[in-house]
Amino acid sequence: MPIFGTRRRKPRLAPELDDVQLGRVLKALEGSPSPGLADLQIAQVEQLLADAGTDWDRRSHRLGVLAHAAADSNFVRTWPARRPGSGDALLLQAWADLVRGTRKGDMDDAQAAVDACYDAADLQPADPAPWVVLLGILRLLRRPSQEVFRIWQEVLSRDTWNREAHLQMLGYLSPDECGSHMQVLEFIDASRSRMPANAPTAGIELTATVRRHHTGAAAEDDLSTLMARRHWASAPAAPILDRAYANWRSPGFLHHAAAKADLNLLAFALVQANRIRDAGEVFALIDGTVTEWPWRLVGDPMQQYAYWRERAQR
Repeated sequence: MPIFGTRRRKPRLAPELDDVQLGRVLKALEGSPSPGLADLQIAQVEQLLADAGTDWDRRSHRLGVLAHAAADSNFVRTWPARRPGSGDALLLQAWADLVRGTRKGDMDDAQAAVDACYDAADLQPADPAPWVVLLGILRLLRRPSQEVFRIWQEVLSRDTWNREAHLQMLGYLSPDECGSHMQVLEFIDASRSRMPANAPTAGIELTATVRRHHTGAAAEDDLSTLMARRHWASAPAAPILDRAYANWRSPGFLHHAAAKADLNLLAFALVQANRIRDAGEVFALIDGTVTEWPWRLVGDPMQQYAYWRERAQR
């Protein structure tokens, strides 16, 4: 037995995941607002997004994390005020408006956010992000499908496998919102038939499966409870989980910006399926980087992650 075992990192909630540069900027945004600090923060965010270039996956990840982190700060208003011609500033403000609206279930001024997205799209025609935020706004407003699918096509024409856009559509088409379980299945089948196995959207099928299991487990009727217990041992959940487990553990297989979020999803699903030993391999790949979802479905994310990692790696 080796004298020194593999050192495990202490679990931590890290919305930036393994994006070190993004993590540094998030810490900079935590500073108290002041005129001099605002200029520095703006410069750092501008550089962060410029460095992503046309890597739309990385850029969308950074914008989304920034929007959540700065949604309640003055930064999202200060930046466009100081850079009135900046599409990125407009876009971050609109995305932050969407984040706040999603928390409340409604937006204070949806039209202003929509206008900001269109202005950002005019300034940066190749960028899918303004259309991704528009998609989220239309989803929140429960707009008709013809409006939603028009914006969806704008995203696909710029970034076929945009992760955030696919997650927005998954939510919109769910029975809890504007669709049905059948529409979710059709959407996933249509996407998976063309999707590379390691695309940024690789996790949407497992995401839908986890959501369905949670809905069944939370239901109060006996039939739903029984089906939830059998969920991970039956089709289609079992082969979906098997595919993810077989593919995603390969070194470098998942290389998109939110890869560690999808590995959290896989570890969670394996735990729910009582495949604790298999989950141990995935926890080792995650290396302590915890995401709130899906762990929050069963309790405090940090506590759940730490408990199951400990059990899986005994």
